[in-house]
Amino acid sequence: MMRRTLSTLLLPALALAPSIAPAAKTRIVPPPPYSGAYQPQTVDERGLWGEVDEMERTLQDSPAVLRDVALNAYLRQVLCDTVGADRCAGVRIYVLRVPHANANMAPNGSMQIWTGMLLRVRNEAELAAILAHEFAHFEKRHTLAAFKAHRTTGDIAMWVGLAGAYAGTATGSTQLSLYGTLYSYQRDQERSADIHGFQYLAGSRYRPGAFSEFWQRMMDEADATAFGRQQRSTRYDRTAFFATHPTDLERAGYLKQLAVRDGDDGDDGVTTFAAAMQKWRPLFLADQLKRNDFGGSEYLLAQLAGTGWTPDLLFARGELYRMRGNPRDLVAAADFYRAAIAGGTVDPLAHRGLGLALMRTGRPAEAKVALATYLVAQPDCEDAALLRSLIEQP
Repeated sequence: MMRRTLSTLLLPALALAPSIAPAAKTRIVPPPPYSGAYQPQTVDERGLWGEVDEMERTLQDSPAVLRDVALNAYLRQVLCDTVGADRCAGVRIYVLRVPHANANMAPNGSMQIWTGMLLRVRNEAELAAILAHEFAHFEKRHTLAAFKAHRTTGDIAMWVGLAGAYAGTATGSTQLSLYGTLYSYQRDQERSADIHGFQYLAGSRYRPGAFSEFWQRMMDEADATAFGRQQRSTRYDRTAFFATHPTDLERAGYLKQLAVRDGDDGDDGVTTFAAAMQKWRPLFLADQLKRNDFGGSEYLLAQLAGTGWTPDLLFARGELYRMRGNPRDLVAAADFYRAAIAGGTVDPLAHRGLGLALMRTGRPAEAKVALATYLVAQPDCEDAALLRSLIEQP
């Protein structure tokens, strides 16, 4: 049985007493008037904009981008519902097929959302929180400020080093202190974007407490990954020197406090989010399984299942256990495949997985039936010759 995570032990202390009920979100306060996207003023700023414009042009031709009109329109609508139509009008959204939890926004108005993030957020309110956080970076010009801070810090560190060399004195500790200040500044930017994004969420129809819940699950997933790899869990109670973000525990704590203070009612958007992701979830799950992260993937599947395992999740769980391939895993995988098939899955790969799992557990007769069923549905699959040879074995 997995031990209790550090986030489970410490978060209640940071998030106020569990018995304190959140206040009601009694009114929706619109954000202040939008002055429009910032335009570069100096040569350096125009150079930065030119770089990110070129990156966006490259992105437009990238095979990693999911080019789906309906998905993009849905994400845009969630953003507009959160930050307002005037603010979202100039944002260009790109969905990248990358199975990690990440999103970012460039100073020219282009936003990236990775598919791993879409797999991990479990409702529309959490998605809105992530989008609002990224837009807050954009509106507060954090990328530009960080660009200037990096240049200034680098210049000062260089001159300190030259002066030290000329004087014959050691300057390493001074330079290290300079870069420590820079990383602390970046963490402050993240906190600012969290709080600004929370304000957008609190002023929208969405439930703001969802923001904190997302970070709680990210800690639990990281602990599950470490447990599955027999590694030590992350220490969430301290910040690494070179960290550019606050710890997930700190973020979950202050966002929870804000929800308790300002009210945590609102819409989670569970149904609409599930409908928007239904087409894409099998692809996102398949990409996640390729990460060779048994513990984290098992945790994600359980989170997605909630109180009931659907056929697509049972199939993914069968794939996960078969890929790990321990003898007990293969027996469990066969059970998951059977449950997916009995539940009405339309994915013929369930029969393929069942056949391969049964073959490796010494049940060739049943395995051949499952593989033959798969080949009837997919006669021209890439491994058809191999599967037929398995069926033809005496």
